[in-house]
Amino acid sequence: MHHSQLAPLPNDVPFRIVSRTIGQGAYACIKKACPLDDDNPVFAVKYIHKDYAARHGKISARQLAMEVTVHKHVSGHGNIIEFFTTGEDEVWRWIAMELAEGGDLFDKIEADEGVGEDIAHVYFSQLVSAVGFMHSKGVGHRDIKPENMLLTGDGNLKIADFGLAVLFEYKGARKLSTTFCGSPPYIAPEVITSNRGATKGTTKGAGYHADLVDIWSCGIVLFVLLAGNTPWDSPTDDSYEYHEYVATNSRTTDELWQKLPSATLSLLRGMLTVDPRSRFSLEDVRRHPWYTRSNKFLSIDGKLRDPINLATSMFESLHIDFTQDPLSRTRKDTGRSFDPMDMDMEDNTSGFSSTQPEMLGGGVMVDWDNPQESDVFSSTQPLGKQFASQDAVIAGHLEDEPSMSQFSQQPAVPLSRTQNAQKFQDIIPSRAMTRFYSLWELKLLVPLICEALHRLGVPVPSVPAVSAGDTSAHIRVSAKDGRMCILQGKVLIECVSEGVFEVEFVKVKGDPLEWRRFFKKVAILCKDAVFRPDE
Repeated sequence: MHHSQLAPLPNDVPFRIVSRTIGQGAYACIKKACPLDDDNPVFAVKYIHKDYAARHGKISARQLAMEVTVHKHVSGHGNIIEFFTTGEDEVWRWIAMELAEGGDLFDKIEADEGVGEDIAHVYFSQLVSAVGFMHSKGVGHRDIKPENMLLTGDGNLKIADFGLAVLFEYKGARKLSTTFCGSPPYIAPEVITSNRGATKGTTKGAGYHADLVDIWSCGIVLFVLLAGNTPWDSPTDDSYEYHEYVATNSRTTDELWQKLPSATLSLLRGMLTVDPRSRFSLEDVRRHPWYTRSNKFLSIDGKLRDPINLATSMFESLHIDFTQDPLSRTRKDTGRSFDPMDMDMEDNTSGFSSTQPEMLGGGVMVDWDNPQESDVFSSTQPLGKQFASQDAVIAGHLEDEPSMSQFSQQPAVPLSRTQNAQKFQDIIPSRAMTRFYSLWELKLLVPLICEALHRLGVPVPSVPAVSAGDTSAHIRVSAKDGRMCILQGKVLIECVSEGVFEVEFVKVKGDPLEWRRFFKKVAILCKDAVFRPDE
Protein backbone atom coordinates (compact mmCIF):
# COMPACT_ATOMS: atom_id res chain seq x y z
CA MET A 1 0.00 0.00 0.00
CA HIS A 2 1.49 3.34 -1.01
CA HIS A 3 1.37 6.54 0.95
CA SER A 4 -0.93 8.01 -1.70
CA GLN A 5 -3.66 5.76 -0.31
CA LEU A 6 -3.35 7.46 3.06
CA ALA A 7 -4.67 10.91 3.86
CA PRO A 8 -1.97 13.59 3.48
CA LEU A 9 -0.10 14.57 6.60
CA PRO A 10 -1.56 17.66 8.32
CA ASN A 11 -0.28 21.05 7.18
CA ASP A 12 -1.55 23.08 10.11
CA VAL A 13 1.40 22.37 12.39
CA PRO A 14 3.93 24.69 14.08
CA PHE A 15 6.90 23.23 12.17
CA ARG A 16 8.03 22.16 8.73
CA ILE A 17 9.25 18.75 7.62
CA VAL A 18 12.92 18.71 6.57
CA SER A 19 13.44 15.04 5.72
CA ARG A 20 11.88 12.01 4.24
CA THR A 21 10.87 9.17 6.54
CA ILE A 22 13.54 8.21 9.12
CA GLY A 23 11.41 5.55 10.84
CA GLN A 24 8.26 3.78 9.76
CA GLY A 25 5.66 1.09 10.33
CA ALA A 26 2.22 0.17 9.16
CA TYR A 27 0.40 3.14 10.63
CA ALA A 28 3.13 5.41 11.98
CA CYS A 29 6.12 7.22 10.54
CA ILE A 30 8.81 9.51 11.91
CA LYS A 31 10.22 12.50 10.04
CA LYS A 32 12.66 15.27 10.89
CA ALA A 33 11.22 18.74 11.35
CA CYS A 34 12.27 22.23 12.46
CA PRO A 35 10.47 25.38 13.63
CA LEU A 36 8.73 27.38 10.91
CA ASP A 37 10.96 30.39 11.41
CA ASP A 38 14.28 28.60 11.84
CA ASP A 39 16.38 25.81 10.36
CA ASN A 40 17.47 24.79 13.86
CA PRO A 41 16.97 23.00 16.10
CA VAL A 42 15.92 19.91 14.19
CA PHE A 43 13.63 17.50 16.04
CA ALA A 44 11.63 14.34 15.28
CA VAL A 45 7.90 14.15 14.63
CA LYS A 46 6.01 10.87 14.90
CA TYR A 47 2.81 10.69 12.85
CA ILE A 48 0.28 8.02 13.86
CA HIS A 49 -2.62 7.21 11.54
CA LYS A 50 -5.42 6.95 14.12
CA ASP A 51 -7.84 4.82 12.10
CA TYR A 52 -5.16 2.34 11.02
CA ALA A 53 -3.87 2.17 14.58
CA ALA A 54 -7.36 1.39 15.88
CA ARG A 55 -8.35 -1.12 13.19
CA HIS A 56 -5.09 -2.96 12.60
CA GLY A 57 -3.20 -2.42 15.83
CA LYS A 58 -6.12 -2.37 18.28
CA ILE A 59 -4.68 0.92 19.55
CA SER A 60 -7.45 3.17 20.86
CA ALA A 61 -7.45 6.96 21.01
CA ARG A 62 -7.23 6.58 24.79
CA GLN A 63 -4.02 4.53 24.45
CA LEU A 64 -2.48 7.11 22.15
CA ALA A 65 -3.40 9.82 24.65
CA MET A 66 -1.83 7.70 27.41
CA GLU A 67 1.44 7.44 25.45
CA VAL A 68 1.55 11.23 25.19
CA THR A 69 0.69 11.74 28.87
CA VAL A 70 3.27 9.25 30.12
CA HIS A 71 6.04 10.47 27.78
CA LYS A 72 5.42 14.05 28.88
CA HIS A 73 5.45 12.91 32.54
CA VAL A 74 8.92 11.31 32.30
CA SER A 75 10.47 13.91 29.99
CA GLY A 76 13.37 15.93 31.35
CA HIS A 77 15.93 13.22 32.08
CA GLY A 78 19.22 13.22 30.16
CA ASN A 79 18.80 9.61 29.01
CA ILE A 80 15.15 9.82 27.93
CA ILE A 81 13.97 11.22 24.59
CA GLU A 82 12.49 14.60 25.43
CA PHE A 83 8.82 15.24 24.70
CA PHE A 84 8.08 18.62 23.07
CA THR A 85 4.45 18.89 22.02
CA THR A 86 1.58 17.04 20.36
CA GLY A 87 -1.49 17.66 18.24
CA GLU A 88 -4.03 15.93 16.04
CA ASP A 89 -6.58 16.35 13.28
CA GLU A 90 -9.31 13.99 12.08
CA VAL A 91 -6.80 11.49 10.69
CA TRP A 92 -3.44 11.92 12.39
CA ARG A 93 -1.99 12.21 15.86
CA TRP A 94 1.50 13.73 15.84
CA ILE A 95 4.10 13.88 18.59
CA ALA A 96 7.11 16.21 18.38
CA MET A 97 10.13 15.01 20.33
CA GLU A 98 13.90 15.14 20.57
CA LEU A 99 15.82 13.67 17.63
CA ALA A 100 18.42 11.06 18.58
CA GLU A 101 20.96 11.92 15.91
CA GLY A 102 23.22 8.96 16.66
CA GLY A 103 20.68 6.31 15.64
CA ASP A 104 20.40 2.82 17.15
CA LEU A 105 22.94 1.97 19.87
CA PHE A 106 22.86 -1.71 18.94
CA ASP A 107 23.53 -0.99 15.27
CA LYS A 108 27.06 -0.17 16.50
CA ILE A 109 27.55 -3.43 18.43
CA GLU A 110 28.83 -6.60 16.82
CA ALA A 111 26.40 -9.51 16.79
CA ASP A 112 27.63 -12.53 18.79
CA GLU A 113 30.54 -10.53 20.22
CA GLY A 114 29.17 -7.58 22.18
CA VAL A 115 31.34 -4.84 23.68
CA GLY A 116 33.96 -4.65 26.43
CA GLU A 117 33.06 -4.26 30.10
CA ASP A 118 33.72 -0.52 30.21
CA ILE A 119 31.46 0.28 27.26
CA ALA A 120 28.76 -2.11 28.50
CA HIS A 121 29.00 -0.45 31.92
CA VAL A 122 28.53 3.03 30.41
CA TYR A 123 25.34 2.19 28.58
CA PHE A 124 23.97 -0.04 31.31
CA SER A 125 24.54 2.78 33.83
CA GLN A 126 22.72 5.26 31.60
CA LEU A 127 19.88 2.77 31.08
CA VAL A 128 19.51 2.21 34.84
CA SER A 129 19.56 5.98 35.41
CA ALA A 130 16.72 6.48 32.90
CA VAL A 131 14.66 3.58 34.22
CA GLY A 132 15.19 4.70 37.81
CA PHE A 133 13.86 8.15 36.90
CA MET A 134 10.79 6.63 35.20
CA HIS A 135 10.09 4.42 38.20
CA SER A 136 10.44 7.39 40.57
CA LYS A 137 7.62 8.96 38.56
CA GLY A 138 5.53 5.77 38.90
CA VAL A 139 6.00 4.82 35.24
CA GLY A 140 6.99 1.40 33.90
CA HIS A 141 8.28 1.28 30.31
CA ARG A 142 7.42 -2.41 29.65
CA ASP A 143 9.26 -2.54 26.31
CA ILE A 144 12.94 -2.09 27.11
CA LYS A 145 14.91 -3.65 24.24
CA PRO A 146 17.64 -2.63 21.77
CA GLU A 147 15.12 -1.25 19.28
CA ASN A 148 14.18 1.44 21.80
CA MET A 149 17.73 2.40 22.80
CA LEU A 150 19.03 5.31 20.73
CA LEU A 151 22.10 7.57 20.82
CA THR A 152 22.62 11.31 20.71
CA GLY A 153 25.21 12.76 18.37
CA ASP A 154 27.68 12.79 21.28
CA GLY A 155 27.13 9.10 22.01
CA ASN A 156 24.90 9.22 25.09
CA LEU A 157 21.98 6.81 25.50
CA LYS A 158 18.35 7.85 25.01
CA ILE A 159 15.36 5.63 25.85
CA ALA A 160 12.53 5.98 23.34
CA ASP A 161 9.01 4.77 22.61
CA PHE A 162 6.43 4.98 25.39
CA GLY A 163 3.66 3.22 23.48
CA LEU A 164 3.50 0.43 26.08
CA ALA A 165 4.40 2.48 29.16
CA VAL A 166 2.03 2.39 32.11
CA LEU A 167 1.50 4.26 35.37
CA PHE A 168 2.05 1.56 38.00
CA GLU A 169 2.12 3.85 41.04
CA TYR A 170 0.05 6.95 41.79
CA LYS A 171 -0.04 8.83 45.09
CA GLY A 172 1.63 5.92 46.87
CA ALA A 173 -0.81 3.28 45.60
CA ARG A 174 0.65 0.51 43.42
CA LYS A 175 -1.30 -1.13 40.62
CA LEU A 176 -0.66 -4.45 38.90
CA SER A 177 -0.47 -4.60 35.10
CA THR A 178 -2.31 -7.27 33.18
CA THR A 179 -1.61 -6.50 29.52
CA PHE A 180 0.50 -9.06 27.68
CA CYS A 181 3.17 -7.00 25.91
CA GLY A 182 6.85 -6.84 25.11
CA SER A 183 9.38 -8.61 22.90
CA PRO A 184 9.86 -12.36 23.66
CA PRO A 185 13.64 -12.37 24.26
CA TYR A 186 13.36 -9.39 26.66
CA ILE A 187 10.04 -10.11 28.34
CA ALA A 188 9.91 -11.18 32.00
CA PRO A 189 8.49 -14.66 32.74
CA GLU A 190 5.67 -13.39 34.97
CA VAL A 191 4.22 -11.39 32.05
CA ILE A 192 3.68 -14.71 30.29
CA THR A 193 2.60 -16.81 33.27
CA SER A 194 0.17 -14.20 34.56
CA ASN A 195 -1.63 -14.29 31.22
CA ARG A 196 -1.67 -18.03 30.56
CA GLY A 197 -5.31 -18.30 31.55
CA ALA A 198 -6.37 -15.37 29.42
CA THR A 199 -7.85 -15.80 25.98
CA LYS A 200 -6.21 -14.12 23.02
CA GLY A 201 -7.11 -10.49 22.64
CA THR A 202 -8.07 -9.97 26.28
CA THR A 203 -6.08 -8.35 29.04
CA LYS A 204 -7.38 -10.55 31.85
CA GLY A 205 -4.57 -12.02 33.88
CA ALA A 206 -3.22 -12.44 37.39
CA GLY A 207 -1.11 -9.33 36.96
CA TYR A 208 2.53 -8.34 37.35
CA HIS A 209 4.56 -5.39 38.62
CA ALA A 210 5.64 -3.21 35.69
CA ASP A 211 8.77 -1.93 37.47
CA LEU A 212 10.04 -5.44 38.20
CA VAL A 213 9.42 -6.38 34.57
CA ASP A 214 11.66 -3.47 33.53
CA ILE A 215 14.46 -4.69 35.81
CA TRP A 216 14.36 -8.12 34.14
CA SER A 217 14.52 -6.48 30.69
CA CYS A 218 17.47 -4.32 31.77
CA GLY A 219 19.25 -7.51 32.83
CA ILE A 220 18.70 -9.02 29.39
CA VAL A 221 20.02 -5.81 27.78
CA LEU A 222 23.18 -6.01 29.92
CA PHE A 223 23.64 -9.63 28.84
CA VAL A 224 23.29 -8.61 25.17
CA LEU A 225 25.75 -5.74 25.58
CA LEU A 226 28.35 -8.20 26.91
CA ALA A 227 27.59 -11.23 24.73
CA GLY A 228 26.12 -9.81 21.51
CA ASN A 229 23.16 -12.17 21.82
CA THR A 230 20.17 -12.82 24.05
CA PRO A 231 20.36 -15.69 26.56
CA TRP A 232 17.14 -17.31 25.24
CA ASP A 233 14.32 -16.95 22.71
CA SER A 234 11.74 -16.36 25.43
CA PRO A 235 11.46 -17.18 29.16
CA THR A 236 9.35 -20.30 28.62
CA ASP A 237 9.94 -24.04 28.67
CA ASP A 238 9.85 -23.93 24.88
CA SER A 239 13.36 -22.48 25.08
CA TYR A 240 16.02 -25.06 25.94
CA GLU A 241 18.40 -22.34 27.20
CA TYR A 242 15.81 -20.88 29.58
CA HIS A 243 14.72 -24.32 30.77
CA GLU A 244 18.34 -25.15 31.65
CA TYR A 245 18.81 -21.76 33.35
CA VAL A 246 15.87 -22.49 35.66
CA ALA A 247 16.75 -26.17 36.18
CA THR A 248 20.35 -25.35 37.21
CA ASN A 249 19.33 -22.47 39.49
CA SER A 250 20.91 -20.01 37.04
CA ARG A 251 24.20 -21.99 36.87
CA THR A 252 23.72 -22.86 33.19
CA THR A 253 26.44 -24.47 31.08
CA ASP A 254 25.51 -22.34 28.06
CA GLU A 255 28.59 -21.08 26.22
CA LEU A 256 27.37 -17.47 26.25
CA TRP A 257 27.21 -17.43 30.05
CA GLN A 258 30.69 -18.95 30.29
CA LYS A 259 32.14 -16.04 28.33
CA LEU A 260 30.68 -13.32 30.56
CA PRO A 261 32.96 -11.39 32.93
CA SER A 262 32.74 -13.15 36.29
CA ALA A 263 32.00 -9.89 38.12
CA THR A 264 28.75 -9.50 36.18
CA LEU A 265 27.31 -12.94 36.94
CA SER A 266 25.85 -12.21 40.39
CA LEU A 267 24.33 -8.96 39.07
CA LEU A 268 22.73 -10.73 36.10
CA ARG A 269 21.42 -13.58 38.26
CA GLY A 270 19.93 -11.05 40.68
CA MET A 271 18.16 -9.14 37.90
CA LEU A 272 17.12 -12.33 36.11
CA THR A 273 15.62 -14.00 39.19
CA VAL A 274 12.51 -15.80 37.99
CA ASP A 275 10.47 -15.04 41.13
CA PRO A 276 9.83 -11.28 40.96
CA ARG A 277 9.49 -11.14 44.77
CA SER A 278 13.16 -12.14 45.07
CA ARG A 279 14.44 -10.17 42.05
CA PHE A 280 16.92 -7.34 42.54
CA SER A 281 15.39 -3.92 43.04
CA LEU A 282 16.98 -0.98 41.27
CA GLU A 283 18.56 -0.09 44.60
CA ASP A 284 20.14 -3.56 44.71
CA VAL A 285 21.46 -2.96 41.19
CA ARG A 286 22.93 0.42 42.13
CA ARG A 287 24.71 -1.08 45.15
CA HIS A 288 26.25 -3.97 43.23
CA PRO A 289 30.09 -3.83 43.01
CA TRP A 290 30.06 -4.13 39.22
CA TYR A 291 27.65 -1.21 38.92
CA THR A 292 29.71 0.99 41.27
CA ARG A 293 33.03 0.14 39.58
CA SER A 294 35.10 3.04 38.26
CA ASN A 295 34.94 3.62 34.52
CA LYS A 296 37.32 5.70 32.43
CA PHE A 297 34.51 6.47 29.96
CA LEU A 298 31.90 7.62 32.49
CA SER A 299 31.88 11.05 34.13
CA ILE A 300 30.40 11.85 37.54
CA ASP A 301 27.29 13.36 35.94
CA GLY A 302 26.60 10.09 34.08
CA LYS A 303 27.62 11.33 30.64
CA LEU A 304 30.32 10.05 28.32
CA ARG A 305 33.88 11.00 29.06
CA ASP A 306 36.42 10.56 26.24
CA PRO A 307 33.79 9.79 23.59
CA ILE A 308 36.41 9.64 20.80
CA ASN A 309 38.22 6.63 22.30
CA LEU A 310 34.97 4.91 23.26
CA ALA A 311 33.59 5.37 19.73
CA THR A 312 36.86 4.14 18.23
CA SER A 313 36.76 0.98 20.33
CA MET A 314 33.14 0.30 19.32
CA PHE A 315 33.79 1.06 15.67
CA GLU A 316 36.84 -1.20 15.40
CA SER A 317 34.94 -4.15 16.91
CA LEU A 318 32.58 -4.25 13.92
CA HIS A 319 33.96 -6.97 11.67
CA ILE A 320 32.69 -9.40 9.05
CA ASP A 321 34.58 -12.69 8.86
CA PHE A 322 34.23 -14.09 5.35
CA THR A 323 35.51 -17.50 6.50
CA GLN A 324 32.35 -18.06 8.57
CA ASP A 325 29.56 -20.32 7.35
CA PRO A 326 26.41 -18.17 7.30
CA LEU A 327 24.21 -21.23 6.86
CA SER A 328 25.42 -22.93 10.04
CA ARG A 329 22.40 -23.84 12.15
CA THR A 330 24.21 -24.45 15.44
CA ARG A 331 26.85 -22.61 17.38
CA LYS A 332 30.10 -24.52 17.77
CA ASP A 333 30.16 -26.90 20.74
CA THR A 334 26.65 -25.95 21.84
CA GLY A 335 23.11 -26.87 21.04
CA ARG A 336 22.00 -23.27 20.54
CA SER A 337 19.89 -23.46 17.42
CA PHE A 338 19.95 -20.70 14.81
CA ASP A 339 17.11 -21.23 12.41
CA PRO A 340 17.26 -19.55 9.04
CA MET A 341 14.94 -16.62 8.60
CA ASP A 342 11.40 -17.92 8.69
CA MET A 343 8.54 -16.43 6.72
CA ASP A 344 5.85 -18.05 8.87
CA MET A 345 3.98 -14.84 9.63
CA GLU A 346 1.45 -16.25 12.05
CA ASP A 347 0.03 -13.65 14.37
CA ASN A 348 2.25 -13.46 17.41
CA THR A 349 2.50 -9.72 17.06
CA SER A 350 -0.26 -8.56 19.38
CA GLY A 351 1.10 -6.65 22.30
CA PHE A 352 4.06 -5.14 20.47
CA SER A 353 4.57 -1.43 20.82
CA SER A 354 1.93 0.74 19.23
CA THR A 355 4.57 3.10 17.95
CA GLN A 356 6.71 0.37 16.46
CA PRO A 357 3.83 -1.08 14.47
CA GLU A 358 3.64 -4.36 12.61
CA MET A 359 2.52 -4.96 9.08
CA LEU A 360 -1.07 -4.51 8.09
CA GLY A 361 -3.19 -7.58 7.53
CA GLY A 362 -2.16 -9.49 4.44
CA GLY A 363 1.51 -8.67 4.87
CA VAL A 364 1.26 -5.19 3.33
CA MET A 365 3.63 -2.48 4.42
CA VAL A 366 2.86 1.17 3.81
CA ASP A 367 5.34 3.04 1.62
CA TRP A 368 5.64 6.42 3.31
CA ASP A 369 7.98 7.70 0.61
CA ASN A 370 9.00 6.63 -2.87
CA PRO A 371 10.13 3.00 -3.21
CA GLN A 372 13.75 3.96 -3.89
CA GLU A 373 14.11 5.88 -0.65
CA SER A 374 17.86 5.72 -0.47
CA ASP A 375 18.05 8.15 2.43
CA VAL A 376 15.68 6.31 4.73
CA PHE A 377 17.12 6.34 8.27
CA SER A 378 20.04 8.46 7.06
CA SER A 379 20.64 11.82 8.66
CA THR A 380 23.77 12.14 6.54
CA GLN A 381 24.90 10.93 3.14
CA PRO A 382 28.66 10.68 3.69
CA LEU A 383 29.42 9.08 0.35
CA GLY A 384 29.24 11.46 -2.61
CA LYS A 385 27.00 10.40 -5.47
CA GLN A 386 29.35 11.35 -8.31
CA PHE A 387 33.06 10.64 -8.51
CA ALA A 388 35.55 11.54 -11.22
CA SER A 389 36.29 7.95 -12.16
CA GLN A 390 36.07 4.38 -10.92
CA ASP A 391 39.82 4.45 -10.24
CA ALA A 392 39.37 7.45 -7.96
CA VAL A 393 36.62 5.64 -6.06
CA ILE A 394 38.74 2.58 -5.47
CA ALA A 395 41.85 4.62 -4.70
CA GLY A 396 40.39 6.87 -2.08
CA HIS A 397 36.68 7.45 -1.59
CA LEU A 398 35.55 3.98 -0.55
CA GLU A 399 38.46 3.53 1.82
CA ASP A 400 37.29 6.65 3.66
CA GLU A 401 33.68 5.46 3.71
CA PRO A 402 33.10 4.38 7.37
CA SER A 403 31.26 1.15 6.56
CA MET A 404 34.27 -0.16 4.57
CA SER A 405 36.28 -0.76 7.74
CA GLN A 406 34.22 -3.81 8.77
CA PHE A 407 35.41 -5.67 5.64
CA SER A 408 39.09 -5.19 6.46
CA GLN A 409 41.12 -7.94 8.10
CA GLN A 410 41.99 -5.39 10.80
CA PRO A 411 39.12 -2.89 11.10
CA ALA A 412 40.30 0.63 11.93
CA VAL A 413 39.08 4.21 11.93
CA PRO A 414 40.60 6.01 8.91
CA LEU A 415 43.38 8.36 10.00
CA SER A 416 41.67 11.26 8.26
CA ARG A 417 38.67 10.87 10.61
CA THR A 418 40.73 10.28 13.76
CA GLN A 419 42.77 13.45 13.28
CA ASN A 420 39.71 15.65 12.80
CA ALA A 421 37.33 13.96 15.26
CA GLN A 422 35.87 16.20 17.93
CA LYS A 423 32.85 14.15 19.01
CA PHE A 424 31.43 10.63 19.02
CA GLN A 425 29.58 11.08 15.74
CA ASP A 426 32.80 12.00 13.94
CA ILE A 427 34.00 8.42 14.52
CA ILE A 428 30.71 6.50 14.33
CA PRO A 429 28.30 8.10 11.86
CA SER A 430 24.58 7.94 12.54
CA ARG A 431 24.13 6.24 9.19
CA ALA A 432 23.82 2.49 9.69
CA MET A 433 26.85 0.32 8.95
CA THR A 434 24.71 -2.36 7.31
CA ARG A 435 25.93 -1.69 3.78
CA PHE A 436 28.51 -2.90 1.31
CA TYR A 437 29.78 -1.75 -2.08
CA SER A 438 30.18 -3.75 -5.27
CA LEU A 439 31.75 -3.36 -8.70
CA TRP A 440 29.38 -5.96 -10.16
CA GLU A 441 26.76 -4.95 -12.70
CA LEU A 442 23.22 -4.47 -11.40
CA LYS A 443 21.87 -7.31 -13.55
CA LEU A 444 24.31 -9.71 -11.82
CA LEU A 445 24.10 -8.18 -8.35
CA VAL A 446 20.32 -8.40 -7.94
CA PRO A 447 20.05 -12.15 -8.68
CA LEU A 448 23.06 -12.83 -6.42
CA ILE A 449 21.40 -11.06 -3.47
CA CYS A 450 18.07 -12.77 -4.15
CA GLU A 451 19.81 -16.15 -4.21
CA ALA A 452 21.49 -15.37 -0.88
CA LEU A 453 18.10 -14.48 0.64
CA HIS A 454 16.66 -17.71 -0.74
CA ARG A 455 19.48 -19.77 0.81
CA LEU A 456 18.75 -18.13 4.18
CA GLY A 457 15.08 -19.06 3.90
CA VAL A 458 13.93 -15.49 3.26
CA PRO A 459 11.39 -15.51 0.44
CA VAL A 460 11.59 -12.90 -2.29
CA PRO A 461 8.00 -12.47 -3.57
CA SER A 462 9.21 -10.88 -6.80
CA VAL A 463 12.77 -10.51 -8.07
CA PRO A 464 13.21 -6.92 -9.27
CA ALA A 465 13.32 -6.72 -13.05
CA VAL A 466 16.54 -5.00 -14.13
CA SER A 467 16.64 -3.30 -17.50
CA ALA A 468 19.56 -1.82 -19.37
CA GLY A 469 20.28 1.64 -18.04
CA ASP A 470 18.77 1.01 -14.60
CA THR A 471 20.81 2.52 -11.77
CA SER A 472 18.87 1.21 -8.76
CA ALA A 473 16.70 -1.61 -7.43
CA HIS A 474 15.11 -2.53 -4.10
CA ILE A 475 14.09 -5.81 -2.48
CA ARG A 476 11.65 -6.04 0.41
CA VAL A 477 12.52 -8.27 3.37
CA SER A 478 9.81 -9.60 5.67
CA ALA A 479 10.73 -12.55 7.84
CA LYS A 480 11.33 -13.79 11.36
CA ASP A 481 14.78 -13.78 12.87
CA GLY A 482 16.51 -16.59 14.74
CA ARG A 483 14.53 -15.64 17.87
CA MET A 484 11.21 -15.85 15.98
CA CYS A 485 10.69 -12.10 16.20
CA ILE A 486 9.55 -10.05 13.24
CA LEU A 487 12.25 -8.55 11.03
CA GLN A 488 11.33 -6.19 8.22
CA GLY A 489 13.28 -3.96 5.94
CA LYS A 490 14.61 -3.33 2.47
CA VAL A 491 17.76 -3.97 0.49
CA LEU A 492 18.40 -0.81 -1.54
CA ILE A 493 20.86 -1.09 -4.42
CA GLU A 494 21.97 2.19 -5.95
CA CYS A 495 24.67 3.31 -8.36
CA VAL A 496 26.85 5.87 -6.53
CA SER A 497 29.41 6.28 -9.31
CA GLU A 498 29.97 4.74 -12.69
CA GLY A 499 30.43 1.02 -12.14
CA VAL A 500 30.07 1.25 -8.33
CA PHE A 501 26.92 0.17 -6.47
CA GLU A 502 25.99 0.69 -2.84
CA VAL A 503 23.95 -2.14 -1.28
CA GLU A 504 22.22 -0.79 1.82
CA PHE A 505 20.21 -2.92 4.27
CA VAL A 506 17.56 -0.63 5.77
CA LYS A 507 15.77 -1.94 8.87
CA VAL A 508 12.12 -0.96 9.17
CA LYS A 509 11.12 -3.18 12.09
CA GLY A 510 12.98 -5.50 14.39
CA ASP A 511 15.98 -5.93 16.66
CA PRO A 512 18.99 -3.97 15.29
CA LEU A 513 21.41 -6.68 16.41
CA GLU A 514 19.39 -9.35 14.60
CA TRP A 515 19.31 -7.09 11.52
CA ARG A 516 23.09 -6.80 11.63
CA ARG A 517 23.37 -10.59 11.97
CA PHE A 518 21.12 -10.96 8.91
CA PHE A 519 23.17 -8.40 6.95
CA LYS A 520 26.41 -10.23 7.76
CA LYS A 521 25.02 -13.54 6.52
CA VAL A 522 23.92 -12.03 3.21
CA ALA A 523 27.24 -10.21 2.78
CA ILE A 524 29.20 -13.44 3.32
CA LEU A 525 27.00 -15.32 0.84
CA CYS A 526 27.63 -12.49 -1.66
CA LYS A 527 31.35 -12.22 -0.81
CA ASP A 528 32.51 -12.54 -4.43
CA ALA A 529 30.69 -9.30 -5.23
CA VAL A 530 31.66 -7.36 -2.09
CA PHE A 531 34.36 -4.74 -2.60
CA ARG A 532 36.99 -5.18 0.12
CA PRO A 533 39.65 -2.57 0.88
CA ASP A 534 42.38 -5.18 1.51
CA GLU A 535 42.17 -6.63 -1.99
